Amino acid sequence: MDPTGFVAPEWGKPVTVGQSAPYTAFIPSKLPRELSLEAETIMKLSEADSSLGRLAGAGRLLPNPHLLVSAYITREAVASSRIEGTQASVTEVFEAAVTGESPRNDIREVNNYVRALEHGINRLEGGFPLALRLIREMHAILLNGVQGQEKTPGDFRRSQNWISSPDNRPSTARFVPPPVDEMADALRDWELFLHDEQPRLPLLIRCALLHYQFETIHPFLDGNGRLGRLFIVLYLNETKRLPVPLLYLSGYFDQRKSEYYDRLQYVRERGEIREWLMFFLDAVAVQATDAVARSEQLSDLREKYRRALSGSRTRAQEVADLALTHPILTVRYVQGQMGVSQPGAGNLLRKLSDLGILREFGEGPGVRHRWFAHEVLAVLDPEPELLSGS
Repeated sequence: MDPTGFVAPEWGKPVTVGQSAPYTAFIPSKLPRELSLEAETIMKLSEADSSLGRLAGAGRLLPNPHLLVSAYITREAVASSRIEGTQASVTEVFEAAVTGESPRNDIREVNNYVRALEHGINRLEGGFPLALRLIREMHAILLNGVQGQEKTPGDFRRSQNWISSPDNRPSTARFVPPPVDEMADALRDWELFLHDEQPRLPLLIRCALLHYQFETIHPFLDGNGRLGRLFIVLYLNETKRLPVPLLYLSGYFDQRKSEYYDRLQYVRERGEIREWLMFFLDAVAVQATDAVARSEQLSDLREKYRRALSGSRTRAQEVADLALTHPILTVRYVQGQMGVSQPGAGNLLRKLSDLGILREFGEGPGVRHRWFAHEVLAVLDPEPELLSGS
């Protein structure tokens, strides 16, 4: 990390660390409580706020919005984990959950992300505040039983870390976060900013700053990117900006991974806060609009299935609703979720298959058969061609 490249002291300063093998680390400044926004940024903020408002309205109008949350969380988990190099699709994650086989490591990482986010949402609904303690709880879940589990899950780091080093040394890294003592000071300020009772900045600007600062502090040895993106969802949920957690920005960040990392780094080096805010606000606007469209599509599918099953006296509608939250099903999975017998679960699945709501794949008896809610997966999965090989 070249200290001469950091020319924005208002956002932090480079310092030399160590004597025998010195390297440069970055100590961020306190988050600004006030910020002058340019006209272009204000216009982008208005666009993002408007899109977020439409999503909030759509969430309130959905007949059963919580029905969609599980599927949305899985989609977010896949996109966020993919940014960190995990190779798993939405379809693969859903399928692994019902096969009974031990999932490969990248799918376990996605599953941990889902569990961490669900834990955070449940804690907020129970009245627990969004704070560093909750962040640590989610970190412990995120790294449980996967690569990185040796890196003190649930605890802030007690040693130096770094980002993007060709030979795994801090002296050659693109970015080195603050040393441990300075990290603790930065985290205290981050939490004070988070809990400011009289904020002077718009909510989405605060959210963008909090995400930037968390990634800059990098308080864990592993999992910082995923946790920082988890935080965005929880922050909008806790502040009541969204009644249902349906906005996920990782899809946008994943498609623009290099720019995402550059925008964060250029705030530290050059003070390009306007560019970061514009990038973040555009992500909100694009993903909120996308979430409205997908939620409407899933809601329309639910109504379509209800009409198709309107004369049925069985529990087939419950299975159709189950397919909206988990679009790959087996007899055993339906048995466990609905408390029905094996023949009963099979009959319900075949009924939905006869109506075209599900498609059956696989050979052999019992759980070797899988039923895909192909229309639901087409909404959720950016790689629907995987179905053809199932």
